[in-house]
Amino acid sequence: MKEYTAVGVMSGTSCDGLDLALCHFRLLPAGWKFSIERCRTVPYPETWMKRLTEAHLLNAYELIRLDHEYGHFIGMQVKQFINSYPQKIDVVASHGHTIFHQPERNLTYQIGHGAQIAAVSGITTVSDFRSLNVAIGGQGAPLVPIGDEILFPDYHACLNLGGFSNISYSYRKRRIAYDICPVNFLFNHYARKGGRLYDENGAMARAGTVHEELLMKLNELDYYKKIPPKSLGREWVETTVLPLIDSYNLSIPDVLRTLNEHAAVQISKAFGSRGRKKILITGGGALNTFLLERIRKLTHHELFVPDNEILNFKEALIFAFLGVLRIRHQVNCFSSICGGRFDCAGGAVYEIV
Repeated sequence: MKEYTAVGVMSGTSCDGLDLALCHFRLLPAGWKFSIERCRTVPYPETWMKRLTEAHLLNAYELIRLDHEYGHFIGMQVKQFINSYPQKIDVVASHGHTIFHQPERNLTYQIGHGAQIAAVSGITTVSDFRSLNVAIGGQGAPLVPIGDEILFPDYHACLNLGGFSNISYSYRKRRIAYDICPVNFLFNHYARKGGRLYDENGAMARAGTVHEELLMKLNELDYYKKIPPKSLGREWVETTVLPLIDSYNLSIPDVLRTLNEHAAVQISKAFGSRGRKKILITGGGALNTFLLERIRKLTHHELFVPDNEILNFKEALIFAFLGVLRIRHQVNCFSSICGGRFDCAGGAVYEIV
């Protein structure tokens, strides 16, 4: 089989909503080609946003129950999303919502149980993409770069600006990728403290002033001295970054201005200084015009922001593709990207026959 229709489902750490992308993939002699047939973001109702952001505080039974209920929620959203679509859908591929990510302890956990998604949608489902790579000593993230390499070969590098920023690029015929720094996870946290869901266009940050000492302390954090593969999670932000920021007792605009500068500095460093490279930028943070201004100020590379479908749904698209690779029993996680002892085909398959 060389043609597939798949639904990719993505929920990021910034809790912006559930991204759904119905995609068609064709394997041609020249490589894989794709199209996005339809896409949608389902904003989380306030109750779900609260449940997801507080899930790490639940006891074991409550967390298991949430895992299954969230899987049922995803399945219902998929079912509604594909309503009236005339063609057979081969697979639903769901990243889930990350609750714990501690690869140094051989642990990662994303809720949104695949069996529930398959049962409700009636479609073969792949979920739990990270666990196998973590079990063999890897980071379990970022997973999107294999799709970057295969589906977006015209760019030297791909930058995603989500809850965390991550980058992928080819180096000596191998794909390298890693998380750079927190972005929307921190921006949204402090925007909520200022009475807004998020800092639209970076307007609050633009009105603030960089706190030079805090900026220096952030840029000196040990994570930035590590070499890839490496990844970030909520736990690191809560135990290391938030206490540092809050110790300065700054105004919300000054915090956001400093955090935008910190992100721009770390991202520009990740680009490197050699040559002039074409870099694809996607994710919700690409809509933050102030952040993009600061990144462009600090780099000489060509930064390309695509149309809205790719901008907002690239991760959902790529998870659909990872699901296709999984049901084809092909590698969908490179050890050069995520670490681990070998390449693998990650994801639990719940097959509807």
